[in-house]
Amino acid sequence: MPRLRFTSHLRRFFPKLEETVVAGTTVSETVAALDRLHPGLAGYVTDDRGALRKHVNIFVNASPVQDRERLSDRLLPEDEVFILQALSGG
Repeated sequence: MPRLRFTSHLRRFFPKLEETVVAGTTVSETVAALDRLHPGLAGYVTDDRGALRKHVNIFVNASPVQDRERLSDRLLPEDEVFILQALSGG
């Protein structure tokens, strides 16, 4: 099962959030599984259409997800998924 990692910033909103493994063959499925463990997390990561929010990035291994609209990127059991808040400013 893919291993999920997070920035510490997300723990401010989800204090029990820690590195974990969840079942899923796509990024969307893993976000849904993660939301079952931490209700409300999917709403932080995705908008009401299921698209990745602008202030959030998801990387699979070292590459950003390709499909920010449906999160259909395929996952292998050995993949690492990293969810983080995007930074902006000057």
